Amino acid sequence: MKILITLLKPLSFIPALLMMYLIFSFSAQTGEVSGELSYKVSYKIVEIKDEILHENKGYEELDYEANAIQFYVRKAAHMTEYFLLAVAVSFPLYVYRVRGFWLFLLAGIFCVAFAGLDEYHQSFVAGRGPSVRDVCIDSSGALIGIILVQLFCWSTLHNPSSSGKKKKSRNKKRRRS
Repeated sequence: MKILITLLKPLSFIPALLMMYLIFSFSAQTGEVSGELSYKVSYKIVEIKDEILHENKGYEELDYEANAIQFYVRKAAHMTEYFLLAVAVSFPLYVYRVRGFWLFLLAGIFCVAFAGLDEYHQSFVAGRGPSVRDVCIDSSGALIGIILVQLFCWSTLHNPSSSGKKKKSRNKKRRRS
């Protein structure tokens, strides 16, 4: 069983590689294509809001609202992408027993470096350009992801009360035998 686990450990990085590919694909879209996509998402958001609240707004009003939130939708997408990348990088590092400060440092450096390279990549795409602000937004999403992975792993895998209960129940079973 240990051999199988050892062989499968490298596969734990596949989600991170897929997330990197997804981010790279979005960055390879021209400014026009990227803008259209974020507008469609923004329009869908205001359309759903209109339906839920029964506002019955016309196309012009929905269009105005979609344009008003498009910037925030784009930036939320940046944060979400890098949040997911940080989670996808942090869990495999945890599997390889990288914990605490070192997990934070390695996953953080990786995500920030990838964000910087991604912005550099955008400088070669028509209608796009690099942005330090986007690297900061990406990094904040990554920071949240890394912190949540640390908290999740610590609370579920290192809960002193649950491990103590297991040890006590094992010891009681041994004494009875």
